[in-house]
Formats: sequence, structure tokens, C-alpha cells
Amino acid sequence: MVLALTVCGIVVALVVVGLFVFGLRRRLIQRSGGTFDCSLRWDAPEAAGDSGGKGWAYGVARYNGDRVEWFRVFSYALRPRRVLERSAIEVAGRRVPEGEEELALLSDAVILACLHRGTRLELAMSEDALTGFLAWLEAAPPGQRVNVA
Repeated sequence: MVLALTVCGIVVALVVVGLFVFGLRRRLIQRSGGTFDCSLRWDAPEAAGDSGGKGWAYGVARYNGDRVEWFRVFSYALRPRRVLERSAIEVAGRRVPEGEEELALLSDAVILACLHRGTRLELAMSEDALTGFLAWLEAAPPGQRVNVA
């Protein structure tokens, strides 16, 4: 009985510490500001809805100079999973979630189809975050190429 209570106590303590570290990581990412909730689908299919809701990963994106750093929400890593350079992003279009995507994404999400160094990707974010992202893309320093459709 004592052994079972001790093991349960250790498990509960580990879960609490894990959740605390998880929350601390999110605060560290958001500390510098310029963050927004953003789901990402890397190597997205050519046609919308081809893979249903598969391939989406929920994350937080952060502006960092001429880059957007994307972090998975459900991770303990302090480094971004993907880094998108402003000069390499080409916007191919926007659309609303279709079919199973509506279940995989946040309720108010708008999907932005992009190319980054030849790789198709899709970013899903709120309308407000999308407005800010497109403004950030268009605010490139003079002489940089910007491809916004």
C-alpha cells in the first residue's frame, strides 16, 4: 500500500513538473513578443483537400527580424522546428478549411498556401494573424523581392 502511494505520488509530481516546464517553454517563446498561433503543414499536397486533415501540426510562430520561427506547441524543444525567411516565402493563395481540415484546425483559421525554397507549405492562422503576416511580408526592406499573390 505504501509502495503504491509512493509510486502514485512520484507519477503525479513528474506530471506536474512536466506541465510546468511545458508552460515555461511557451512563456519563453512568447516573451520577446510578435507571436501568433499558427498551424503548419509542410510538403502540402498540390490540390486543396487532397489529404483531408492529415499533416497539420499546431504551433506558435514568432517574428524574428526577417524570419518567422515556428515552434510545435506539443514539444519541449527551445529551438524552432521550422524557420521561414521573408525573402524566400512566395504566397500562392488563401482558402478556408475544407472537410476534415475544419476539425484539425482552430475554428477561425484561414489557410495560406505558400512556397518556401521550392517546398509547398500551408499556414493556418486567424484572420487577424493573417493580416499581420501579409503586412510583414510586404514590409520587406527596399531591394528585397516579395511574392504576395
